[in-house]
Amino acid sequence: MTENGRPLASITWMAAMQNGKLEQMKSVFITGAASGTGFAIAERFARDGWAVFIGSRDLAKAREAAEVLSDSCQIPSHGFETRIFDEENTRQIFSEIRTMGFDPDALVLNAANLGIGQVSLDVGIPDFMQVFQTNIGWNFMIAREAARGMIRKGKGSIVIISSNSAVRVTRDRCAYCSSKAALLAMSKSFAVDWGRYGIRSNVILPGMIKTERWENNLNGARESLANYTPIGDIASFEDIAEAALFLAGDHASRITGAELVVDGGMLAQLTPDPGMKPFFINPQDTE
Repeated sequence: MTENGRPLASITWMAAMQNGKLEQMKSVFITGAASGTGFAIAERFARDGWAVFIGSRDLAKAREAAEVLSDSCQIPSHGFETRIFDEENTRQIFSEIRTMGFDPDALVLNAANLGIGQVSLDVGIPDFMQVFQTNIGWNFMIAREAARGMIRKGKGSIVIISSNSAVRVTRDRCAYCSSKAALLAMSKSFAVDWGRYGIRSNVILPGMIKTERWENNLNGARESLANYTPIGDIASFEDIAEAALFLAGDHASRITGAELVVDGGMLAQLTPDPGMKPFFINPQDTE
């Protein structure tokens, strides 16, 4: 907030409009971007000078995140409430973005239903399908609406956050793993169907990420998780954010229909290595 109580986001927005910078400024819409990986992605785009539109099921948190980015990065940012599998809500979001002077150049689909604890023999079909409704149906809905704006611009980039669980699965998460695998094919379909309009589509496959549990080393998380990667380390939120910015930007202009794995080599390593020293530990300190 400024001294006169006006949100800094509105000041930044007006300044950009007055200076005629909106037409030159790239913009991105990111789902699930109020915290965690999504916010790290939003912050990385903001630091690179993009206007950032944040989607979250919690409107207050979306607006708070947008205010933080406007304040720290001096870019236009706005938060939206996203309602799962609500086509009218999706249309309204992109319509409002257009009234602000933008058709997003990039879309990052980060929000997901994690489908935790769904035992395959017991899970109800409605619960199982709800994971697909979010991870496939809703993502398709958002991507198609974003693509319509990209067609008007003559180009655009879609970046989908999947998981290495799309390739190697986790027990009792059948809906999650299979829906994340389906995202790979859906992205390729976007690349083939919409490539003629200058739209690219790619997927990031993260592995384990340095969450609060890892940072605080709860139950020896740092040591145990490092055993799963040949480099003895796992990805941070920022690692995923760097990958998303790369795929969205001009440096990846000839990359489409592809997958980028960001998991410290976890997919390359078949079994855990209990002898692996975590990357952050000096081997001399353990002798």
